[in-house]
Amino acid sequence: MKYVLLICDDETVSPSNEEIEADPVHQAWVADLERRGARLVGARLRPVVDATTVRVRDGETLVSDGPFAETKDFVGGFVIVECADLDEAIEIAAGHPYARWGGVEIRPVWE
Repeated sequence: MKYVLLICDDETVSPSNEEIEADPVHQAWVADLERRGARLVGARLRPVVDATTVRVRDGETLVSDGPFAETKDFVGGFVIVECADLDEAIEIAAGHPYARWGGVEIRPVWE
């Protein structure tokens, strides 16, 4: 089954791309995904200051700067994984470095 891992963090404590790449925990997590053959695709998202939200209400397109919700934690990236079951997805999410200070939301893909 496919799952999307939404990588959530507080951008005030979010590491740089260089720090992530040098982090041994992150390197071990990526190696584990490759060992499992679980990673399908993933990407880090630009900061929320670069986000744009679009809504259509009563036929009018409304465009606003920023994310869709008022919250401290924001989606900072995503990874799509192929797992045997939710238990494996939880195991993978628990190993993600951002789980140490942010959170990883697991969402099954509707296929």
